[in-house]
Amino acid sequence: MTGSLSTDFIASGTYRRGGLSVYGRVEPARTALLALNLQNAWLAPDAPFRLSHDEAADRVLGVVNDLAARLRADGGQVVWLRTTTGAPGTAEYWATYFENFVGADKRGTAAAALTAGSGLHALSPGARVEPGDLVLDKRRFSAFLRNDHDLEAILRARGIEAVIVAGTATNICCESTVRDAMMRDFRTYMPHDAVWAPRTDGHLAGLRSVMQAFADIRPVGEILAA
Repeated sequence: MTGSLSTDFIASGTYRRGGLSVYGRVEPARTALLALNLQNAWLAPDAPFRLSHDEAADRVLGVVNDLAARLRADGGQVVWLRTTTGAPGTAEYWATYFENFVGADKRGTAAAALTAGSGLHALSPGARVEPGDLVLDKRRFSAFLRNDHDLEAILRARGIEAVIVAGTATNICCESTVRDAMMRDFRTYMPHDAVWAPRTDGHLAGLRSVMQAFADIRPVGEILAA
């Protein structure tokens, strides 16, 4: 799930340039880590979005924590983003998604888990949030859309020119966020060992799409070495 990618897989997504590397030297002080959905709704036992491969979820959370620590130490910004909706019938409820893409038997539980104030909406106790980090809610899959804040403006005001997207799910929130970031002219990274999805095929589909034209997906170690 978070191991090495095959040569054929990499070649299939990088045929226009050859190789995973996209950008040159990383400038930590101008870089933000966007850590998506590291909430109890995904990471707590028996949570509604609990991943089937628990060990991968725990491993990626550790990778994100280590990446956050390294970036802070080098003057970068860490942003924890919580997927958030309102209760059914409120203006904040994302009806288009929940009423069409979530089964009726799961809809109420899923929406309640992502409603601000619920225990499942909170970040996992394992997420090492430090003073100076930002904790923001996001209303859509992309962290840049339909929020009460302007994430792009927040990042630009801090001199951020590059973003590292991490968390879950590779092919949904992470992919949506990195696409929007790239099209806003941020230098974009989505390390393949810092993201994951409920299914391996979904994880690989997200990586395959993103590495073609939207982000550098080299593993964390290689990106930091740059």
